Amino acid sequence: MSQKKTERQLNLVICLLATRRFLTAREIRATVAGYDEAESDAAFKRMFERDKRELRDSGIPVETGGGDLWSDEEGYRISRADYELPEIELKADEAAVLGLAARAWRYAALGDAAADALLKLRAAGVPVDSDAAPGITPVLGTDEPAFLPMWQAVRDRRPVEFDYRKPGAGVARRRVEPWGVVNVRGRWYVAGYDRDRGARRVFRLGRIVGDVRVVAAGPPIEVPEDVDVRSVVRDQRAEPEGTARLRVRADSGHELRRAAKRIVPGEHAADRPRWDRVDLPYTDLADLVGAVARFGDRVVVEDPPEARDAVVAHLAAVAAREPDPVEAKAEEAGGDGPVPEGRRGSASAEQLRRLLMLVPYALSHDVRVPEVAAHFGLTERQVLKDLGLLWMCGLPGYTPGDLIEVDLEAAETTGEIIIGNADTLALPLRLTADEAASLIVGVDLLGELPGVADSDALKRVGEKLRSAAGRAVDRLADAVEVRFDLSEEVREVQRRCDAALRAGQRVHLRYLSGYVDEVTERDVDPMGLVVQDGHPFLEGWCRLRGDVRLFRLDRVLDLTVLPVAAEVPERARRRDLRGGVLQLSADDTRVTLELDPSERWVTEEYVCASVRELDGGRVRAVLRTPAPDWVCRLALRLGPRGRVVAPLELAERVREDALRAVAAYRDGA
Repeated sequence: MSQKKTERQLNLVICLLATRRFLTAREIRATVAGYDEAESDAAFKRMFERDKRELRDSGIPVETGGGDLWSDEEGYRISRADYELPEIELKADEAAVLGLAARAWRYAALGDAAADALLKLRAAGVPVDSDAAPGITPVLGTDEPAFLPMWQAVRDRRPVEFDYRKPGAGVARRRVEPWGVVNVRGRWYVAGYDRDRGARRVFRLGRIVGDVRVVAAGPPIEVPEDVDVRSVVRDQRAEPEGTARLRVRADSGHELRRAAKRIVPGEHAADRPRWDRVDLPYTDLADLVGAVARFGDRVVVEDPPEARDAVVAHLAAVAAREPDPVEAKAEEAGGDGPVPEGRRGSASAEQLRRLLMLVPYALSHDVRVPEVAAHFGLTERQVLKDLGLLWMCGLPGYTPGDLIEVDLEAAETTGEIIIGNADTLALPLRLTADEAASLIVGVDLLGELPGVADSDALKRVGEKLRSAAGRAVDRLADAVEVRFDLSEEVREVQRRCDAALRAGQRVHLRYLSGYVDEVTERDVDPMGLVVQDGHPFLEGWCRLRGDVRLFRLDRVLDLTVLPVAAEVPERARRRDLRGGVLQLSADDTRVTLELDPSERWVTEEYVCASVRELDGGRVRAVLRTPAPDWVCRLALRLGPRGRVVAPLELAERVREDALRAVAAYRDGA
């Protein structure tokens, strides 16, 4: 069935490309091979409507216009000017940049669009180098289910409706005219006009509940000419409103120290630990309480008094709550719940796109089956299968003079590809809006990477893409931005990592662990740079752990490039980032958290195996971690608004940590 469908759709494309006038549905049914299988007018209509939709989804511009001169029946054709890809010439350095830009989307919602864009460019003979710059791995994540419909709404300039859960509040229906989407430090936001509130607003996509409804009826929205979506999102940030005086035990509270205005070292004493005084700016009292409470008895608030009292009350609520052994046992016996299935494309649609790329490439290049397979990332068997379908298609009439000629015997025996009578498909298909925009956004993303940002090739390839894509795609690409907001200190670490990677030298790190509140000394042999979830990482062979590790650069306290050559073991392999930076294993601890509505952000920030809705907007989230101590810190941060349900021993440890912290305030630390 799939092959017959591909044949029919390819015959339809050839017919509509070859005609100079609009053909009615009746004419198409009578002339295009494959539609004669429809048993009734209704069956044909369903088949034809489905084919038109799938062709348009694949970027084939089936247009509607005047059909029969003697009736009002509309007709169809494909304009060659809208179908064919404009000529693009890339130099070697530009091809490398373009391949790198496409790789940014490979694990994200627009991964297929970016991959299809590269295939179309290759079909046109553009030498895209998808393996260039192997030391740099840009990765964009689009885990939010709302991303794709919101992207499509921005692309098509359609209003949207969705349910939104604002932190600390319930779920409310929103009607929004989306102007653009922006990624800030790994999180996607949509900025636009809120129709109900009559003002511009910014919404985090991860807080959208349920499906996004794209409103198809009515005129397209108008985006104000003077609106800069990036600025709208940036203006949402609040400024610090106060400073807290903290007492922090030496070698503890490292994340607080990094954000501090001032640190005054305490006096050394042989019989007790040293305590430093730290001045910490804060915006919101509740955020300050959580940030301090997670360090338990190692950080004490001295001033202001309301902050000190709030932290004590927060910790006392945790200490007063006793774990439930029965509940913990029942939870540990449960599973993680079903794992969502990935999206799969139509096999016939994939084959049709391949054929529309294979033909122009084979006609313009003297190539054989192995070369075509390597060029398009296919198997030789798949190329032969596609060629076998191709010779059954052609212009209406389908006589030997109308059909595409393919020498299958030569292809199977010598690998030689000989195609004739296929002038209708001689030019490659134009990039769709999604395909072109994904590449343009990927190129813009490269401006954040060391070794690429200052490249003249980056500017040149961006200009060429925009010129070939057209004004509509230009507007879409301008409505999307990815920003990392890295400090100058982190950018300097990034530059030094890149220099060490290029020179093949080992580096020494003082590194703040993301799991535990400690600083370690590491010698690392660099293997690559990764940018994912809005954060830059150094990937390398850690000589302390004897394994490949990812080091987040904003947690690098100090970096020294050593006068020693890097020696990466042959067995070392770069990580597959398909599932994200966090690498889980069967040995990780399974933790169940119960969260109040205000703390649902945990399910947005961390990878959860399952999330189960409870009464009153509460949820139970299951996550896995190799570092249970980290969960203790998270539970102290959540306080009375979240708790560890299982395992029981971890819940008991959280309560013991809270009791010690309350005692530290009572005893004056």
